[in-house]
Amino acid sequence: MTDAAAPRPSHRLYAVTIGLALLVILLDQASKFWAEATLTVGESTPIIGDLLRFQLIYNPGAAFSIGVGFTWIFTIIAAVAVVALAIFAWRVTSPAWAILLGLLLGGATTHLGDRLFREPSFAQGHVVDFIGYGNLFIGNVADIVIVGCGVFGVILMARGVPFRKEPAPVVESAE
Repeated sequence: MTDAAAPRPSHRLYAVTIGLALLVILLDQASKFWAEATLTVGESTPIIGDLLRFQLIYNPGAAFSIGVGFTWIFTIIAAVAVVALAIFAWRVTSPAWAILLGLLLGGATTHLGDRLFREPSFAQGHVVDFIGYGNLFIGNVADIVIVGCGVFGVILMARGVPFRKEPAPVVESAE
C-alpha cells in the first residue's frame, strides 16, 4: 500500500525567505534615504540621457500614481499581502518559490512601511519614488524587485516548478 506523506516546510528555507525579505527592505529603505538626502523633489537628474533619470517624488497612489485618493486602501492591501506572503512562505517547500516569496515579501513590506510611517499621516503615507524610466513612470528599488518577481513567477509557472515538492510515496513493508 502506498500513502503520500506531505513534505514538511523547512525552517532553514523560511529563514532564507525572511533573510531575502530583510535584504530587500534594507536596500529599498537605504536607497530612499539616499534619494531624500541627495535629490530635490521634482528635479530631474539624467543618468542615461532621457532613458533613465533620478527624480524624487512622493507617490500617494499605486503604480503610475493610480488611485491617488485611496492611499488607505493601498495600506490595507499591502498589509494583507504581507501577511499572506509570510503564511505562504512558511508553507513552501520549493527553494525557487521560497526565493521569489522572500523577495516579494520584502517589496510588499517596505511599501507597507512607507504607507504606515511616512508623511502625511499614519496609514496614508506616500511612497518615495526616485528612479525615472523615460517618460513612463518613476519607481524605487522595491518596485524593481516586485516586477522582477512577477517575471520570475511566470518563468517558474511556465517551467512547471511546483510550490510544494511532490509528496514522497510511503511504502509499507510486506510482513
